[in-house]
Amino acid sequence: MFALDDELAQWDAALPEVQGSERLQLLMALAWHLRQRDPARAQQLSADIVPLLAVLTPDAAALYRARLQLVIAEPAWLRGELDTARYYAEQALHLCEQAAATQPAAAAACRVDACWVMAWASNDRGHSADGDHWLRQAAAAARVAADPVRIDIIDAASGICDAFGDGLAAQQRWQGRFGSDLDAVAPIAAGWISDFFGTCAFQRSEYGRAIGHLMRSFETALATGQIRRSIIVATNIGNGFTSLNAHEAALDWMQRGLDLARPTGWPLSIGMCLMQTAETLRQLGQRDAAQSLLREALNTLAPLSGSRAYAVALEYQGDLALDLGNHVAALESFTRLAARGDALRQNDFQSSARRGQAHALSHLARPADALAAAQAALALARDHGDASSQIAALNVLADIHARHTLPAPELMMAPNAMLHYLNLALEIAATIEGYTVPGALLDAAAREYAAIGDYERAYNISLRAGAARDQTHSKEATNRAIAMQVQYQTERAQTEGEHHRQLAAAEAQRAEVLQQTSATLEHLSAIGQEITAHLDAAAVFRALDRHVHGLLDATHFSIFLLQPDGESLVCEFGIEAGTQLPRVRIAAADPSANTARCLRERREILVELEDEGVTPNLIPGTLPTQSLLFAPLRVGERVLGVMTVQSLLAHAYGERERLIFRTLCAYGAIALDNASAYRQVAATQEQLLEKNLELEQAYKALEEVSLTDQLTGLRNRRFFLQNVDADVALSLRGYDVGQHRELTECDLHAAKDLVFFMVDLDHFKEVNDRYGHAAGDSILVQMQERLREVFRESDYVIRWGGEEFLVLARATHRDEAPGVAERMRRAVAERDFELPDGERLSKTCSIGFACFPFLPEQPRLLSWSQVVELADQGLYIAKRSGRNAWAALYSTEAARPEGVFPRLMQQLGQAVTDGEVRLVSNLTGPLVLSGERRRIGLSSDLELS
Repeated sequence: MFALDDELAQWDAALPEVQGSERLQLLMALAWHLRQRDPARAQQLSADIVPLLAVLTPDAAALYRARLQLVIAEPAWLRGELDTARYYAEQALHLCEQAAATQPAAAAACRVDACWVMAWASNDRGHSADGDHWLRQAAAAARVAADPVRIDIIDAASGICDAFGDGLAAQQRWQGRFGSDLDAVAPIAAGWISDFFGTCAFQRSEYGRAIGHLMRSFETALATGQIRRSIIVATNIGNGFTSLNAHEAALDWMQRGLDLARPTGWPLSIGMCLMQTAETLRQLGQRDAAQSLLREALNTLAPLSGSRAYAVALEYQGDLALDLGNHVAALESFTRLAARGDALRQNDFQSSARRGQAHALSHLARPADALAAAQAALALARDHGDASSQIAALNVLADIHARHTLPAPELMMAPNAMLHYLNLALEIAATIEGYTVPGALLDAAAREYAAIGDYERAYNISLRAGAARDQTHSKEATNRAIAMQVQYQTERAQTEGEHHRQLAAAEAQRAEVLQQTSATLEHLSAIGQEITAHLDAAAVFRALDRHVHGLLDATHFSIFLLQPDGESLVCEFGIEAGTQLPRVRIAAADPSANTARCLRERREILVELEDEGVTPNLIPGTLPTQSLLFAPLRVGERVLGVMTVQSLLAHAYGERERLIFRTLCAYGAIALDNASAYRQVAATQEQLLEKNLELEQAYKALEEVSLTDQLTGLRNRRFFLQNVDADVALSLRGYDVGQHRELTECDLHAAKDLVFFMVDLDHFKEVNDRYGHAAGDSILVQMQERLREVFRESDYVIRWGGEEFLVLARATHRDEAPGVAERMRRAVAERDFELPDGERLSKTCSIGFACFPFLPEQPRLLSWSQVVELADQGLYIAKRSGRNAWAALYSTEAARPEGVFPRLMQQLGQAVTDGEVRLVSNLTGPLVLSGERRRIGLSSDLELS
């Protein structure tokens, strides 16, 4: 029925890439959900949809056409074109009926939305009975569609309408329908339910509570494209602040509603904002400004003179006319309001209209008519049990008798008519719990008793009047405090919401960077194999040049090699802007050359030149580059030379670019060293034998380097991939024994399982961001030490990437895995890491693990790589459930082999619920599966100290 802005953005982004039925569905979704956000574009998309309907079945096409009719009907209703809206909504209903036989649920949902438009169009016309009828029809259709969101929205809307007719009856009818925990329902439905709660609280004069509910409703309406609802709720929030005497906040919300309404051109929305602003200005004493706005509001609402909004404007106009002393105009406004209140069957208008008439008639010297109108207002208030309206009507009756000589009322128990009505008002006030009797009412009673000579009673009532005024001032202060608190809570909620949005954006960016880094490393691995395959230095130079320019912004690329005497560097290869550079020689001791400095210090150097056009130490004939990156060509402890890339752009080399260049330097150094060795081998047979030995050692060293992570000394992915298959085969042989012969006692107790542990440091990026990459590297080195403490020498401990480690526990029992995971978690959480500067830092890790074979009864059903993915799934659950935790999936006897892996990856929550897998973790609270928060009961056989 309504969609979030984020969903629309995703659909819009996907639209250019899809074709066929998927494109038709996206077009329809966008057109439907843009009906209030952007009606013009919704119509354009509708035009694109019509030609595509020819390929659908008649019933399916009928439903699409029905929805297109509503895309026309709803904007027409909002523009105040009620006949047009009704016509298209009726056409939609007719098309829904055509499709109901074959597609009952979809047809019922469409019928809900058509009845919805009919209901609001009827209400705007002033036909509240028809509006109630169509809302009942919508509720019935929603239940046929079994659509819980539409059911909640329709019921909440019905409750709001009922609350305006008879607030007490509405609360009694609907209050039990909705629970107080709105987090348990869909956000869109929660917005409407909040609106209902807010409206009911408003009717009870609990303005602070009402504003809190209405603000949630406003945010939801705005985020789901319910522009008209947003405008209505904004003005209602402003009205609430007005009631709390927080007029500045009230005007702010009125303006917010008006800013939303003006661009739409919708008469009811604009008129409502104008009239509510006018009422606030009236209460502030700005009567001229209020009169101008109210006049504009009534003109704007004229096409919708039957609506409740128009009736409210008439009431405000009458009150303003009374303030201005224009009693003829006031009488006209209240007379028209009485007619509208009767037509709408809304008792608040019926009673207030007759009170206003009585007030105006009294000042126009028509006492008999004034008396009749006031008595009618009192009778209406009594019929609806409205104590506040009764007190107001009795006040008017007392005022009429004070101004005019009239017959005494029947059964008068007081000395005169004025005291009779004032005493009745005081008696009713005494029955209202928590009601503060207005000081003006008590003052009037005191004056009347003094006038008849009863000074003692007049004095006592005057004391009560003073106390009432003090209490009123206290209540006004309380109201003001409530208003300030609501504003503070609102601002705080907005700040927290923005913070969470920023966190989500940062997490998404981090995930994208990790994905890019992984892809880059895979690409670099292939490049390294190509470069190190060459045994000719010139071929190595060409390969490096090609890949440097393919991966980095490099206006300048050159390779300097250290000469045999160790005293100088020579540019053996250099290209700048496509032009070959001369063979420049630089002294190794040159204090001003960055190339020589890189050689001497044996480290990477990055130079950023902020001032364009000024490049110190510029080699004659080269361009004035802004970003310069130098790195040594090292093989073990030997430095062969220096490689440099330079860019005309500022800040061209970030961490990712430096990683790429560093890796290319490593490959280049190995390749150039190999080429140099190959040249020397050809010199003599004796040198050949010696060089072959060196080459063999170099290749072994290279192989060792290729199997070892350089920072931590742990094995890497390549080592793991070379060895895992043998361990898997050994495990499977252990399970095959039982199929070929009877198991012995030794077989039963043999450790034949493999357990894959995924270990990831929590919030590791914060270390690099706050303390620098050297601190991050130090923690990773200490992490490998703790991994080695927990796991056996025979286990494979692999640096999987970044702060993530994979451990293969070989030849173990799967039931021992939870204890190992807990020891690993404690090894990280219970001992601080020491940073290079001596500062100590507390960190935690998250762990996921899974056992191979996953299903012992069918050991070959899942591959080891799928089990690693299940371990990663456990890591994901531990991360999402709070970190500093471990989690794992164990198969059960109820597991269905067919399709088990896709189910565990895509429908894990259902698999756990169905008992196919058992989720094991050290956490005792709720675990988060696949982005959903679900409470999963932990395995009962898991006990940890």
